[in-house]
This record gives sequence, structure tokens and C-alpha cells, in this order.
Amino acid sequence: MSAALAASTLTLTGLATEAAAADVNNAKNPGFESGLANWACSSTTGSAVSTPVRTGTGALKASPAGHDNARCTQAVAVKPNSTYTLSAWVQGGLAYLGASGTGTTDVSTWTADSAGWKQLTTTFTTGANTTSVTVYTHGWYGAAAYLVDDVSVFGPDGGGGNGEEPVIPVPPTGVAVGGATKTSLDVSWKPVPNAASYHVYREDGTKVQTVSGASAVVTGLAPDTEYGFQVSAANAAGESVKSTPVVRGRTLKEGGNGGGVPKHAITGYWQNFNNQATVQTLAQVQDAYDIIAVSFADATSTPGAVSFTLNSAQLGGYTDAQFRADVKAKQAAGKKVIISVGGELGTVRVNDATSATNFANSVHALMQSYGFDGVDIDLENGLNATYMTQALRQLSAKAGPSLVLTMAPQTIDMQSTAGEYFKTALNVKDILTVVNTQYYNSGAMLGCDGKVYSQGTVDFITALTCIQVENGLDPSQVGIGLPASTRAAGGGYVAPSVVNNALDCLTKLTNCGSFKPARAYPALRGAMTWSTNWDATAGNAWSNAVGPHIRTLP
Repeated sequence: MSAALAASTLTLTGLATEAAAADVNNAKNPGFESGLANWACSSTTGSAVSTPVRTGTGALKASPAGHDNARCTQAVAVKPNSTYTLSAWVQGGLAYLGASGTGTTDVSTWTADSAGWKQLTTTFTTGANTTSVTVYTHGWYGAAAYLVDDVSVFGPDGGGGNGEEPVIPVPPTGVAVGGATKTSLDVSWKPVPNAASYHVYREDGTKVQTVSGASAVVTGLAPDTEYGFQVSAANAAGESVKSTPVVRGRTLKEGGNGGGVPKHAITGYWQNFNNQATVQTLAQVQDAYDIIAVSFADATSTPGAVSFTLNSAQLGGYTDAQFRADVKAKQAAGKKVIISVGGELGTVRVNDATSATNFANSVHALMQSYGFDGVDIDLENGLNATYMTQALRQLSAKAGPSLVLTMAPQTIDMQSTAGEYFKTALNVKDILTVVNTQYYNSGAMLGCDGKVYSQGTVDFITALTCIQVENGLDPSQVGIGLPASTRAAGGGYVAPSVVNNALDCLTKLTNCGSFKPARAYPALRGAMTWSTNWDATAGNAWSNAVGPHIRTLP
């Protein structure tokens, strides 16, 4: 990396502001081009590597051990009573970035595992007598190695850093368009040395995105339409010219992603068993539910294959014939009825080509037999993205564009695009209807702003949902999953009014908590609950509140 690199002040959603012209990067050897010069790492945990790097020819690789979090530090000269922006690009295992000895409030930020380079950013103000701060990175005890590149302590020249002002970056190269859905296209390019942000333009000159990484998902597009894009690179010195030539891509045609599902929809799980929640027939499922997920299909002795048997004994003598008739009646009323695979106790495994084919064939057979509209993937005990993708592609080829495909990952599964669930969702997003992440039984998790939020709050729901829509999924493919009553989950229950507040925050930027997304997602698909039975047990409080409210969303 060039010593001239200087990062602009960035938010974690990638929006840039201009720094004062006199501001410089005060870090020494910020891109590790000179090995570990000016850096000190605990024990022997740190080393300079030549690959992978974000820019230049060097990066830091630090490997935590059982009792060592691989902390690497640099003493950085600063001016008193001054504000600095601290940033670094990280990859690999869990990584922290922080500054101590500021003379005011010490700061830090962190991110979970990241398959690609991700920027961490925070700001601090020095005290009246502070002339040096300690900048540090570290991982977590026994966790995977992390990588760091392009560290910046951007602010007034403290006299000990690079002392060079940034230069305008060159335009990006390798610009490409892919990842089409009906309403979005992925645009990607090669990282540019000393770029702090990138601007994505349509070919008519309209700026549509500003991001910090080397890719963007352009949403709000019309189906079956060709679009052209150009990208520029920017930092505090200014903006490059736009990339050439114009690159083009086409959105998908209408008809996929589960035709007939409302723009804003509620999904409810119907229990094929009695766990002390109100026992229901399918006909008794509340009318507010647009997608009814029959829970659950069962694993068979054939690897990857599933079956379904109505549990008449636990459902008060509800017969198979009645169930099949109720499926048809719900569909006649405009509802989608799908078969859910997995659950907390599910043991379905799709981990090779044979089991992928068995899965696709068996699910399709159930769709033909019972008339199910599609499938819900609720595998809470592990998922292989490669072979589940194969299975869902095969199923889509058999079922056609009307297939309703939903997923219900746990929160930990959607923290990073490196996770198998997240990878699967991205792999099949051209046929994906909605991912309803379970925002319960979770504890505390990272939001898209790098802060930690606790379950049971509107901030937990909105800040974690932001991760998905800012990392490749179209808002129309994202829903929020919450329990229908305090008895429906071990933790994370919120009142239906909080569910509605979260929907308002995400779609209209109103009724937010302390976290407010950088932009609204008016196409957000909706909400999910476990379960219709527990909803009935609680007097239908969830569906009576969330059902009417979701119809008011933009």
C-alpha cells in the first residue's frame, strides 16, 4: 500500500464525508509494506504476509492462541484536543480495532468472521495533554487467524506519521455485473489503492450507491431490464473519473421467487405435533398468515430424503384426507402452504451430490402428493452450502417458477456472508422468496454497525436485519422472525407492537430505537412467527396486531 493512503471518515454503511485538507494518516507502515516495522504483536502471534492483501504487497496476519488474543499495537503521535478517524480493513477470524490512551474516551469496534475484506471504523478525540495514543488490533482466544491492511489514523498531523496528504485515486478496473434478481444487480470491481470509498453510477450519470468495499448491490430495478453501470473511486483528495467501458447486466424476468406471495407477507409455522400449544387443524390457522409452513418433514433412512406423515394421534384425530382438503382450501383463499424441513430436532443431512438429489426428489414428491407450494429450510443443526444449493436448484427445475422457497436461519447463521446459510441464500437468491431469520434464542449479536445488541429489543431486530440487505439479499427477500408468545421460545420475545416498530423502522425509518438504518428498505418482505399454534394460545395477539399493520407498509 502507498504511504499516501488516507481514509476518509466512513460510517459502517459506507457513506463518506470529506476530511479537512490538512488531515493526514498518522499511522506508520499502515499497509505493512515494511513487514512489522513500527508494530508490536503479542508473543509470536503476528507476521507480515504477501497474500492475501487488500492493496499493495503486504498485510498483517495474526493468529490467536488459547490464552493469547494476538494483540498488535502501534504508538501513534497525535495532537491534543483533536479528533481522529481510526480505520482498518480486516479479513478472516473475529477482529477488533481500537485506540487506548486517548486522554478522553478510549474506543474500539469489531466484526465477526469475514470471508472478504471489511472496513472497521471508529473515531476518538484526544485530551488536552495527549500527544500519543496506542492503536491496536486483536482477535479472540483460540479463534481463527485474522488479517489487517490499510490502517489509518486520519486527522491533524501529529508529527510522527506519514505526513502526506492523499492523492486522488485512479478509476476502478475489472468492473463486472452479476448476481441478478428481478429487482437487483450486483456490481463488483478490483480494489483501488488509497481509495476510501466508491461511487456507483448508472450510465445516465445518476449516482445510485456509495460504498466502502469493492462491490455493491443495486436495488429497486425493474424486472427483465438491462442496466449499464460505471464506478469511481474517492478519498479526501477527491473523486476519480468513472470507469470505462460501461458494463451491463439484465434483471430477471417476473415469475420466479414464489409467484403470488404478497409484496409484504406474514409467515407462520403450523405444528404437526402437540407441545402444549393450542392444537389446530390447517383450516383453523389464522387468516392473517400468507405463508403457512407445515412443521416438519422427517428424515428417512435414505440420505437427504424426507417424508411427511400427519400426526393424527396428537392432533385430535385430524385425518390425512382432511389435511389435504385444508391445503387446497387455504390455497383457494390465496395462501401458500409449504413443507418445512428441519426444526430444532431435525436430522436431515444434505452433504453430497447423492443426498442433494434425494432431497430434491423427495421434496418434489411431497409437493405433488400434498399440493405444497414449496419448501422451507429450517436446518438448525448444520447446512452445507454447496450441496444444499445443488438440491434447491434441482428442486426449482422440477417445480418451476412458482416455487415458494423460504429459509429460517438462526441469528448466528446470518452474521457473515462466510456462513453456510448466508452463502446458500446468496447462491439461490434468483429463486429465493424470503429469509426469515429467527431473532430469538440468540443472546447478544453484532449489528451491521459493528455494535453488540441484545435480543428482545427493536435495535436487535433492525441492526441484524441490516446485515442481510447490505450484503447481497434484496429487501424483498428478507423477513424478521419472532416468537408469538413468551412460551414459544426460550428468550427474545418482544411484544407485537415492537415487531411493528421494527417493520416501520426498516421500511420507513420511523419508530426506530437507538439504531437507525442508513436507508429505508420499503420492499422488506415482512415477518414470521413461531408458531400459529402459540399465537392461538396467546389469543391471536400476534397475528391480530402484526397482520393488519403489515398491510400498511409502503
